[in-house]
Amino acid sequence: MFRLNAAGLNWPRAIVFLDAALVPMLVFWAIGHEQYLLSALFGLLFAALDDPGGSYGHRAVRVSAFALVGAGVTALGFGIGGEAWGWLVLAAFAVTLVAGLAVAFGVRSLVTALLLNIWFIVALALSFQLHHHAHLTSHTWAQVVAWAGGAALWLAVTFVEWLARGRGDRPQPVPELPGDTARQRLTWPVITFAVIRAAAVAAACALAFGLDLSYGYWIPVATAIAMKPSLEQSTLVAAQRLVGALVGAAAASLLILLPASETGTKLFAVTRGLEVVALVLLMHAVAVRFWNYALYCAAVAAGVLILVSLPQPTNYDVEGYRVLWTVCGVAIGLGLMLLASRLAGDDDES
Repeated sequence: MFRLNAAGLNWPRAIVFLDAALVPMLVFWAIGHEQYLLSALFGLLFAALDDPGGSYGHRAVRVSAFALVGAGVTALGFGIGGEAWGWLVLAAFAVTLVAGLAVAFGVRSLVTALLLNIWFIVALALSFQLHHHAHLTSHTWAQVVAWAGGAALWLAVTFVEWLARGRGDRPQPVPELPGDTARQRLTWPVITFAVIRAAAVAAACALAFGLDLSYGYWIPVATAIAMKPSLEQSTLVAAQRLVGALVGAAAASLLILLPASETGTKLFAVTRGLEVVALVLLMHAVAVRFWNYALYCAAVAAGVLILVSLPQPTNYDVEGYRVLWTVCGVAIGLGLMLLASRLAGDDDES
């Protein structure tokens, strides 16, 4: 669980992310609309992950297409966030099913689709949460612009790098992600797994949104991430995610207590400081993603929890809810994976 892959530690990549992520943070500080910050950060991060490398023209076309599809996913997620929970469940099932079947266009397409799938669940959750906060206003078009702006920022960063390095081809920024574009045949096991995964995420959404659980959106997020193509993979990833969630929640709990007793100018300063801390934690997540997944989950959990909790710094139980719902989400994913494995074994025997 805590085995370290020395080759997976990448500080230069993390520093590039931090440099780029400071831009939207400063912009939203200036205009006073921090509710759009997560959309911009996800757009920036996922555009970087989907960057295929090679000639700049090819990269620009690929990232632009990814940003366009992501903008549509963002519009859908934030557009229906205030609708009846049944529509949210139906949309989560459809998007997750399409993402799972994207393997037909190659493993690289599957990775891209899963990134957009995860972002859709997060966007749906954020939209659902914002609709329940009367003091925060979120416009769908602004969230779309924030996402597209984050992706465009990555294009600008890579353009500057391309010019500085003599306009030559560049390697894939995240070479650890698969780049195979060979078409895959949609066999019944592949289709079955895609349907089971979509059903698991839809069931998690039904629990989170149907019961209106506080911070229950972590149930479908954990479910989507925990379910991997094999049961062995799912068990390991689930264990690492659980440990990471516990560590990250503990760290966030200590940090989010800082502004609880502050008011006025001091509260403003501490809040801005915690946003910077959250960004630094996300930078560390980028650095250690392929070094150790448990530590990566801890950094992501702490960073996201801080950003989500700052609008309500006195709500101390958010960290406990987050860990509880993560456990529930992983349990749903693993439970259905066990069922799928059992069914596959029965089919092989027959």
